[in-house]
Amino acid sequence: MSEKSVKMKKSKKSLASSKVLFTIISVLLGLLVGAIVLIIAGYNPIEGFKNLFLGVFKTPRHMGWAIVNSTPIIITGLGVCFAFQTGLFNMGAEGQFIIGTIVGFLVGYLLDLPPVILPIVAIIVTMVCGAAYGALAGFIKSKFGIHEVISTIMLNWVAFYLQNFIVYRYQQPNSMGSFDIADSAKITLFTDAAKRFEGFFSKFFRAPIHWGTILAIVAVVIVWFILNKTTLGYKLKAVGLNKEASEYGGIDSGKKIVQSMAISGAICALAGVTQVLGFTYNLSILSSMQNFGFDGLAVSLLASNNPIGVIFSGLFFGSLKYAGSNLQRAMGVPSEIISIIIGTIILFTAVPLVFRIIKAKIRKHRNLKNVQEEAQKVKNEEDVR
Repeated sequence: MSEKSVKMKKSKKSLASSKVLFTIISVLLGLLVGAIVLIIAGYNPIEGFKNLFLGVFKTPRHMGWAIVNSTPIIITGLGVCFAFQTGLFNMGAEGQFIIGTIVGFLVGYLLDLPPVILPIVAIIVTMVCGAAYGALAGFIKSKFGIHEVISTIMLNWVAFYLQNFIVYRYQQPNSMGSFDIADSAKITLFTDAAKRFEGFFSKFFRAPIHWGTILAIVAVVIVWFILNKTTLGYKLKAVGLNKEASEYGGIDSGKKIVQSMAISGAICALAGVTQVLGFTYNLSILSSMQNFGFDGLAVSLLASNNPIGVIFSGLFFGSLKYAGSNLQRAMGVPSEIISIIIGTIILFTAVPLVFRIIKAKIRKHRNLKNVQEEAQKVKNEEDVR
């Protein structure tokens, strides 16, 4: 191995360790701000953090519920992470998640297929629809130059009102009828856990643990492999790093933008379909966004856009949000305290990213200025001659 490659390897390891260290510092600072807010509000922070801890680890059932709450956030975080890795800012994870819930419900409710077959069909059809929904934003950017942030935010609201339309179509307001998906479409694990297991697992599986958790881990491994071990991943990241240079190298940047957004949309839709097939089993009227997609943005940022890191940051966020209900029950603390802690963690995590963007813009401006000065210098020399 050459000396240059050894230095590059050491540099990558140093960068990765510094990112992990800064993430830990951001989490600690967020918890510190949360403690200060609890003190100002008149609560004991030590008691508060104790109840947060117990909210997750008090019983195996609590741990199971924390995983159930974390699963959709991990998957949407992975979808956002994929887009970030390829230079795109997917603000449409929420809308793509909703598309996942809509299509998953319709397939699970309307089709009459055997168990195993029906959930597989529902997941495949949903991911195709999610890919198409994500690709639409990519196409708008590549064809018309409209930034994906604008188009994906608008598409979030299209999906939001589409779900409400579907609910009104299949269930009248205040209706007492059941509009759940077919039992053959459900992917919840061990619903009769008390009979199958004893001890820890008997209590653990009282929470609706479902196959979506396993699919989340599989998706993380696949995304990591695509980004780091395939030609497609190399091309997608190349377009994200430098669109002009990649085009000069023969890469169709417009096509890669569409592909990247399609893959990101398919992953976020997977979160929606597994949530319906494994946990909710139906659709409900939305009065506001459910925030699974926006939480995914936070999860991806906290993981420094690392697919493997998304698992841990997603578990942390999902557990923290679930434990917030225990904090409210035990001490009467408003649930907004948890939002403050999460927001502060994201703020501290995003600070270096902001500085890197500013630094890159300054460097780009400086390089452009140098090029212009060199061009002017050459022109002056030609005029003298």
